[in-house]
Amino acid sequence: MSDPTAHHVGITVADLDRAVEFYTTTFDLDVVAEFSVGGDAFAEAVAVEGAAAEFAHLDADGVRVELVTYDAADEAGDGPIDDAGPVDRPKLNRPGATHLGLSVDDVEAFYADLADDVETLSPPRTTESGTTVLFVRDPEGNLIEVLDA
Repeated sequence: MSDPTAHHVGITVADLDRAVEFYTTTFDLDVVAEFSVGGDAFAEAVAVEGAAAEFAHLDADGVRVELVTYDAADEAGDGPIDDAGPVDRPKLNRPGATHLGLSVDDVEAFYADLADDVETLSPPRTTESGTTVLFVRDPEGNLIEVLDA
């Protein structure tokens, strides 16, 4: 077996255009690829009947952030996926919780420049380890940790 290497961090979103706009505007990430995938092999791989998806890959200084939105109804047959967002807004202390971590030169300056409509969990805080952190939510409630580089 070959040694694994990180390829990307994936985030499923309901509105791909809105998510791309948020990540490119808020974090100045560059879009490096946009593509769609469908067909039986994809549907079987993701275990979603009839799945087709649109993807955008963004570059976060060598880490690829994959934003994906699915076109198909979910496996439970509840109908098309909508932009209502996650059923439960994720909290970091729950098993299975995920977040994307991005570093910036100055968390305080980043916070001061945030658009008024960007939700944060709190103002920047310096932890006992000496790291200054800020958690923000993307338009769909996904958590992003912003920390000093």
